[in-house]
Formats: sequence, C-alpha cells, structure tokens
Amino acid sequence: MTTLFISDLHLSTDRPEKLALFKKFLQGPALKADALYILGDLFESFWIGVDDPRPPNQEVIALLSNYSMQPKTRLIIMRGNRDFHIDRSFADETDCELIDDLHLIELDGNSVLLMHGDTLCTDDREYQRWRKFISNPIIKWLNLHLPLCIRQKIATNVRSYTVEQSKNKSPEITDVNEHTVKNIMEKYKVQLLIHGHTHRQGIHDVKLGDGNGKRIVLGDWYDKDCVLIKDTNGFRFQRIDDYLDATLT
Repeated sequence: MTTLFISDLHLSTDRPEKLALFKKFLQGPALKADALYILGDLFESFWIGVDDPRPPNQEVIALLSNYSMQPKTRLIIMRGNRDFHIDRSFADETDCELIDDLHLIELDGNSVLLMHGDTLCTDDREYQRWRKFISNPIIKWLNLHLPLCIRQKIATNVRSYTVEQSKNKSPEITDVNEHTVKNIMEKYKVQLLIHGHTHRQGIHDVKLGDGNGKRIVLGDWYDKDCVLIKDTNGFRFQRIDDYLDATLT
C-alpha cells in the first residue's frame, strides 16, 4: 500500500515549471498510489472561490478532477492558510475528499495526525489572531457571498500585507512551538504527526509523556519540491523528478 503526502505547492503562473511538474506527477506515479493527501497551500494566491478565473485556478481544478476520475485514485485535500475558503463547491469540482485541519488517519494499524501546521506556530501571536478572524465561519460565509471583484481586491491586499509582515519575523517565531506540538500529539494520543506550512522539510523526534514520537514536516515546492512516500519500506522523502524517474525504470 502506497500513500503520498504533499503540501505547500504554491502553484502560480510565475512558476510554470512547477505546474508542469504537478501535472506529470498526477498523470504518472500518483495514479498508482492508494491515496494522495495534499495538506494545504495548493495555490500561491489566496483561494477565493471556484468562480475566480485567474490562472492557474481553472487548470489546477481540471488536473485534480481528471486525476479523481481515474480508476482507484483517492484524492484528499486539507485547507491551508492560503486555502481558508476552499469549500464544498471546490470538492464537487475536483471530486476530492475535503478534510479539516486536525485529521486522524490510520496507517499500518497506527493513528497518524495530519495538520497543515500553521496552528502549531503559536509563538507568532499576530498571525494566530489573524487566522482566528479569517477562518471564522461568519467571515468565510461573508467572503464567499461578496462580488468576485471585491474578493479579488481583498485577497490582493491581504497577500501584500502578510508578505510585508513576514519580512520582520524571525525564523523562530514562524516555526512550530515544540510545547504545542507535544500537547497536540498527547491530546490526540498519536506518536506520529505529519504537517506542512513551515517549509522546513525534516523528521523530528518528539518526547511524549508515554514515550517517543515523530513529527514529519513536508517540504514546499518553491525550490526543493518533494513528496513524502509511505509504503512497505516505511516513510521516505523524494524529489518529484526523482520519483518520476524511479517509476519509469
């Protein structure tokens, strides 16, 4: 059984090579996986609805829809901090399973906790206040009922603001808080947590009250695009190009 995990693709027209790579991935080895999880931030720009015609939105939707239509494929998507407003209409368009942040799955008989990862960055209090506001169900409902042109303007202004704010924050502030990680894993009684968001790919030990756990951080697709593969050999990271080449041999 093979399960794939990716996140933080940040697909945009500014990086057409990544969009092309994503297409090859979906039309190649991902077809043979038992499940493909995308744990947030599929798009570079803030997602404001399926009616937003700005590229590459429609192309990505078509790619995901075509993937879901193939025999035995299973596509599961989690919202990220760029995808707050992904809703049922997106799930219908792509035929994906839409899951909320903090989602439990079972792998090899063990519970695994999946997150986007931004709620683990509790030292960044300003961001957490903003996240609480923007993800409020009432705010989300209001946003999706605004005219498209207004939503586009709001998304552009918010993006400019967040980019400017992030320039002034230290790496320690924008990374996860280890105490928060420990509390979450103990609360959900798991020894393995998989998340993205921080773009700091790696596997970390976590000391839990009842033993040791692992935290796997997915990489982004800006430079070192990667996929986390879970198969009979365990977990491993692999560059997408390398994964594509390996499946052709």
